[in-house]
Amino acid sequence: MRQYVVYTRVSTKEQGRSGLGLEAQERDIELFLTNYSEVPWEIAGTFRDVQSGGDDDRPQLRAALELCRRSGAELLVAKLDRLSRKVAFIAQLMDDPKLRLRVATMPQADKFQLHIYAALAEQERDFISARTKTALKAAKARGKALGGLRDTTMRRNAAIQQKAVSEAQILLQIIGPMRDAGQTLEAIAAALDRMEVATSRGGKWTAKQVSRVLARSRS
Repeated sequence: MRQYVVYTRVSTKEQGRSGLGLEAQERDIELFLTNYSEVPWEIAGTFRDVQSGGDDDRPQLRAALELCRRSGAELLVAKLDRLSRKVAFIAQLMDDPKLRLRVATMPQADKFQLHIYAALAEQERDFISARTKTALKAAKARGKALGGLRDTTMRRNAAIQQKAVSEAQILLQIIGPMRDAGQTLEAIAAALDRMEVATSRGGKWTAKQVSRVLARSRS
């Protein structure tokens, strides 16, 4: 009779409590047993860790491996990354003469094929990690550039505002006495044009512009 030791793993305590990921692993294992396993078969033990696949020192995995070595049962996992994310660790297990490994989602794969798959999966993870770091670095650089642009714009706007206030203080020496004398904003604007006092943009004076100068002078 074919014997299996079933091992499943999820990465976080939240996944362990909620069952996220576990149902999929159990379904794949059931599909393997129903469609691909020799018959009759039995489950010699079931073990589960709630721990990262990057950490190979897992208590339930150790127990599962010990039972396999002791009983001669095959270690059955749903996917290779449930066993480990490190190709060196998987290769070490496959080199153990007392262990036999079976992956439910690759029911016909032999040791050589599993080794190749583990190496390719690790290479892909390394590439994704490098790509993510590069993207984050680029995003940070863009953020600095945008931040620098915003700072430059703010400094320019502040300089423009300060220049307007300074000009208003000078113009107030002319506009102030006329306003104190009861002149209307329209009359002051006309007087400034007659004196050929230029506006900040070089245009004609209006009552609204005179009002702005008075407001800036009080800033």
